[in-house]
Amino acid sequence: MTTVRAVVDGDIEACLEIVRALPEYFTADVPEKVRGDLGCLLGWVAVRDGQVVGFVVVERRGTRAAEILWAAVDPSARRQGIGSQLAHEVMGELRATGVKVVELKTLDAAVDYKPYEATRAFWERMGFVQIDTIDPLPGWNPGNPAAIYVAGLAPTASQ
Repeated sequence: MTTVRAVVDGDIEACLEIVRALPEYFTADVPEKVRGDLGCLLGWVAVRDGQVVGFVVVERRGTRAAEILWAAVDPSARRQGIGSQLAHEVMGELRATGVKVVELKTLDAAVDYKPYEATRAFWERMGFVQIDTIDPLPGWNPGNPAAIYVAGLAPTASQ
């Protein structure tokens, strides 16, 4: 059984190990970025048999919007529904705290890189829609276009 809960300090190294185990998705500088973000932003982990097997890091963008900055599942635990459970529960918690729209960025399909085909398909199954492509996105290397995705969690119009 897998449970999802908020990140605690003792989870950070396990999250970094997941990042390091996925070099086809994350560059060598990402573990330290994730460490910093886990120290000051919202984070959740998926735990199975006492082990962290996935995580998500989110930055609130005001009271009604948020961005998923980092998300990953341990390679040995992929394709078991953990990422879907993590995404659903995180988005549910965000919705419960007033978030209406969630954004994320990933590598655009213009780059023929097979690992990210599955990433884009996953987020699209989670209800995200690509709304733009930016190249170069500040902080990203030119030639690595960012696909900008959003998902609506609730109506954005004032009632």
